[in-house]
Amino acid sequence: MDQLLQRGIHLNRFTPGDYKAKCPECAASRKPKNRGDTPLSVKIEDNETAVWKCHNCGWTGAVGAATRPKARTYRRPEIVAPEPISQGIEAFFARRSISRGTAERFGIYRATHSFGEAPESCVAFPYFVDGELVNVKYRTSDKRFRQEAGTERTLYGIDFLKESWGTAKRVVFVEGEMDVIACAEAGIVAVSLPDGAPKEAKFDANDRRFDAIRAHEWIFEAESVVVATDGDGPGMALAEELVHRFGRDKCSRVNWPEGVKDANDLLMQSGAKALSALINSAEPYPIEGLFRANDYADQVLAIWQGRIQRPLSTGFLLLDQIYKIQPGTFHLVTGVPNHGKSNFVDQLMVNLAIQHGWRFAVFSPEHSTPQHLRRLAEKVVQKPFDPGPTERMTEEELRASIGWLNEMFFFIEAHDKIPTIDWLLSKAKSAVGRHGVRGIVIDPYNEIDARRDGNKREDEHIRDLISQCKQFCRTHDTVIWMIAHPSKMMRQQDGSIPAPTLYDVSGAAHWNNMADVGIVVHRDFDADLTRVITRKVREQGLYGTIGEAHFRFDIVRRIYVEHQVGAPVVRHWTEDA
Repeated sequence: MDQLLQRGIHLNRFTPGDYKAKCPECAASRKPKNRGDTPLSVKIEDNETAVWKCHNCGWTGAVGAATRPKARTYRRPEIVAPEPISQGIEAFFARRSISRGTAERFGIYRATHSFGEAPESCVAFPYFVDGELVNVKYRTSDKRFRQEAGTERTLYGIDFLKESWGTAKRVVFVEGEMDVIACAEAGIVAVSLPDGAPKEAKFDANDRRFDAIRAHEWIFEAESVVVATDGDGPGMALAEELVHRFGRDKCSRVNWPEGVKDANDLLMQSGAKALSALINSAEPYPIEGLFRANDYADQVLAIWQGRIQRPLSTGFLLLDQIYKIQPGTFHLVTGVPNHGKSNFVDQLMVNLAIQHGWRFAVFSPEHSTPQHLRRLAEKVVQKPFDPGPTERMTEEELRASIGWLNEMFFFIEAHDKIPTIDWLLSKAKSAVGRHGVRGIVIDPYNEIDARRDGNKREDEHIRDLISQCKQFCRTHDTVIWMIAHPSKMMRQQDGSIPAPTLYDVSGAAHWNNMADVGIVVHRDFDADLTRVITRKVREQGLYGTIGEAHFRFDIVRRIYVEHQVGAPVVRHWTEDA
């Protein structure tokens, strides 16, 4: 049960039988109407084995006894009477800076073997386990390889590793017999897989290539693992596979100098001392999620040199003093209903699109998209859409504005059900990748599917949702504006409603604690002003500070205009007037 749950497989019961479940690999990427499907077939046998296959994405796997290889019988290769190292073999190794004595230690000999046609002369590399011959691998001078069929797969050099195990539980992995022997020439005990490196890392627990490691379970007790595979693509893939199996916390990586591809190459170019020194100074793999100062050195220098993305102007000079747009941040916008939250965010989007060329993805189900385009067009043309006492936009101006909006705005709609945050962010990711979108607006939060997993509380659900949004912003260098309504506000004695705080937003204090920027849009109807209040700015001094700016809404031009405190308010025509 624990192993299935760790892989995201949730079943009604964990007793022997056949089950259907959602697939954790593909459920989030499926269409909303199909997200409730259960394409994953799971079979549990005897409380020891579970195997599964997804009939949608093809994901397969197994846990428990199913992951243990079945007992097999192996043939033993014919034992060849030891012969002295021939002059040809000695010369072969000498060209590779390997002494006769080292070659003799590994029991290497000259052999005749078929590589597909007539038998030909080659070098034989015997594989031993506890002194018993279990396999032989053959190599020609032009690097063609064969090994005995049906033999046990083991690590080349495993007996030498076992001999040294008591002094230091260290494993050095190289790629090929010649590299194992080259390390031995430099006084380093190393091992190699018999079947070479994979073309790509697949992290398949049942990959037969790694049977040679599983045959020696004690090797997983290693205190340190040095990965010294080749520097090419397959070598890097093998390195990833080894790190996956042993854990990054105990692994170190050898980075070969420029022009050097493997251990034998370095031995030939620079000698045994250089090879020994490089392997013994292998650099630890960075642990996922754990970093050191040098990992950020380039970014810190970029900040010092002024080469970072600077906050962008909102298009309002006075507002810029307390609020600018910093890519990679999450912004909460709240305010009493009908006080202009959505309208003001529309103005910000148009300003950023005009001044900085930003493109936007907008999820706004409370407003029909045609009506939303109508309001955006007004801000672009700066004329009313509808007829009235002032000149309305012409059809040509409307068509031109729609053409421009078509290039800069993309609308996310979910027609058949309330979308999840996973679904919304997947659409936003597509918009970022395909259309270069930099800003995402979700208006409002309560139009997102609020169903929670398991026994998760509402505040935990909101915490995780905000975390997802913030991670998306940092990963894609975008800004998300989340518009969220406050809980019901109490009127003051004079009948007015006070400007809410971020703690008044429905659901949790996480809105205040986790947002990078928190903004309140609040109308002062008596003064005919809109107050834009910055309640939270995480990096004060970088992209804002706590304060407020005042605006009036120009009814004629359908845009917000900044109002300097103390300046007279000019009232404009309204439909009610």
